[in-house]
Amino acid sequence: MAAAVVGAAALPAAAAGHHSGRSHGVVYISNVRYDSTGRGARTNVALNQQWVAVTNESRKAVNLNGWTLSDAAGHTFTFRHYSLGARATVRVHTGVGRNTRSDLFQDRHSQVWDKSDTAKLRNDRGRLVDQVAWNQHRATGHPRQGGGRH
Repeated sequence: MAAAVVGAAALPAAAAGHHSGRSHGVVYISNVRYDSTGRGARTNVALNQQWVAVTNESRKAVNLNGWTLSDAAGHTFTFRHYSLGARATVRVHTGVGRNTRSDLFQDRHSQVWDKSDTAKLRNDRGRLVDQVAWNQHRATGHPRQGGGRH
């Protein structure tokens, strides 16, 4: 499983490869962009710069209806009537927007993903599929992309 985290601080290379220990699945959290701080952090534009990417590596689409994405504080987004295409990625944005195949929106008016947080992806039965945790200086996950991303 892989995860990428982009935030206020560069993440050390030592954080690469730390994860919950589960074997790699076909659907996983592949990237996270968190903590839109500064002037205008509560604008919809800033909120939509916060997102979690979920990737399907299989050759078949995966029905994500009823799957959830949540943070450590319990903010939960439920996928509704959504199928993630084969070898595709969807970004789940915090703010308000129009859903497309590659971008979904939680329609929230405040931040979800903080400098120190955990993103959890669960299937429609509530089973943990993937999890990525980070703090301002370190991520525990399994990066697949470079450039300071986990």
